[in-house]
Amino acid sequence: MKKEDSLELVALIKAALEDKKIEDIKVLDISGVSIMADYFIIGSGSNRNQIQAAIDNVDEKTHEINVYAKQIEGYDTANWVLVDFGDVILHVFDNENRLFYDLERIWADGKEVAL
Repeated sequence: MKKEDSLELVALIKAALEDKKIEDIKVLDISGVSIMADYFIIGSGSNRNQIQAAIDNVDEKTHEINVYAKQIEGYDTANWVLVDFGDVILHVFDNENRLFYDLERIWADGKEVAL
């Protein structure tokens, strides 16, 4: 996937998360520090139902443009859900786990992207 296409996917995912009131959404461009992906999207939900609804909404919106997750981890417990789209990786945490894992600090060499 071209970087421009990845950025369009990021914008679509961010909008889908905002539709379900996911908070403190950060987009990190990690292309310069990792070969794992180009972008991380990190957000917080207040409870399991909200997080699962947000992931379901992302899944629905990405399917509409024929983009499918390679893998989804953590959906059942929904304290940290990771959705791997290849060049874009989505992380949605509950508030406690977001503070504990602190991906923004771990990936501080990435550049925050304003959309």
